[in-house]
Amino acid sequence: MSADLSTPGMPLRLTRIARIADGIHEFEFRHPAGADLPAFTAGAHIQLRVPNGLIRKYSLCNNPAEHDRYVIAVKREMNGRGGSASLIDDAREGDEFLVSPPVNDFVLAPNAQNFIFIAGGIGITPIMSMIRHLRAIGGKQFQLYYCTRSPEMTAFRNELTEPEFKGKVTIHHDQGDPARALDLWPVVEERKNRAHLYCCGPLPLMHVVRDMTGHWSPTAVHFEAFSEPEKAKPDDKPFKVRLAKSGEIIDVPVGTTILEAMRAQGHDVPSSCESGTCGTCRTKLLAGAADHRDLVLAEHERGSQIMICVSRALTPEITIDR
Repeated sequence: MSADLSTPGMPLRLTRIARIADGIHEFEFRHPAGADLPAFTAGAHIQLRVPNGLIRKYSLCNNPAEHDRYVIAVKREMNGRGGSASLIDDAREGDEFLVSPPVNDFVLAPNAQNFIFIAGGIGITPIMSMIRHLRAIGGKQFQLYYCTRSPEMTAFRNELTEPEFKGKVTIHHDQGDPARALDLWPVVEERKNRAHLYCCGPLPLMHVVRDMTGHWSPTAVHFEAFSEPEKAKPDDKPFKVRLAKSGEIIDVPVGTTILEAMRAQGHDVPSSCESGTCGTCRTKLLAGAADHRDLVLAEHERGSQIMICVSRALTPEITIDR
């Protein structure tokens, strides 16, 4: 396989494949010589090149205390771009993959003592690493609310229904019917014991949680997207971005983000998740109106800031503090 990753990579061997739910497989990677791997923290992800050549990000779901392996769980996305299907269909135990060092945009608050986890579908993967870490270190409390379509499509169901999780884990199956969705308002109505909330799952779930937690401190609510953000919507229009410090005007076509357009013109712009969930690319909005598509900004911040990795403009031109 090609060694051209967007970040430096290392060759790792695929040592185990296991089907853990309908359409979901677990993959274990180890160093070919048995050496320890670069350390990671709960919530981290890796990038790897799948057999068809695509580079994909996958959250690590094992305990960060395990230094000799990386474990990911992958759902076959029927409407995706082929990365998950290639990994599930074409990867074989013993194959070598180029894997990036772990990166974490979904970090557990180090001083928090209480955590609320909300997972939807395959969004359980980074949260499993968090739960395994918290259980290993002890002394901290958590509650997990895990929403899936059916028991058969619930990854890690056997582990999460073990007796030691009684009272800590709620698994809800909605059979794909929005009318049967779990009512999360009682979970987030009050922020008890200075809890931090972590949510990962489909965008509709994360938007619901974002809307319901408007009364929480923004620093206590954390999101991670497990799928690539939509690059274009049917009513998107091209627009211009004026860079206040130089006066330069950059065209942003449909299907291109502000971040991508700036980089195409030679600007070095910091970013990390590029899904509107980590806040690294937060930028001051000085003029014009933004079409906000992130899960970071609170309502009162939206008139003066923008996440340039996903958000667009509602006006023909916006000015940002760059």
